[in-house]
Amino acid sequence: MSRKCEVCGKGPGFGHNVPWSKKKTNRRWNPNLQSVRASTGSGDNLKRVKVCTSCLKAGKVSR
Repeated sequence: MSRKCEVCGKGPGFGHNVPWSKKKTNRRWNPNLQSVRASTGSGDNLKRVKVCTSCLKAGKVSR
C-alpha cells in the first residue's frame, strides 16, 4: 500500500540517520496518514480514503 495522501499527494521524505560515529544509514519519514470515511462529492457516497493530518486540520476533507 502506498504511503501517500490521496488529497495533497504528500509522500515519505528520505534522509540519513547520522549517529555520533557519522556512519550514515538510510531512513524515511512517513506522513501521518489516517484512514477516514469521507464523501466523494457526488451524493452521499462515503468512501474510505487515506488522508494526512494536515489536510484534516485544514478542512480539505468533509467527513
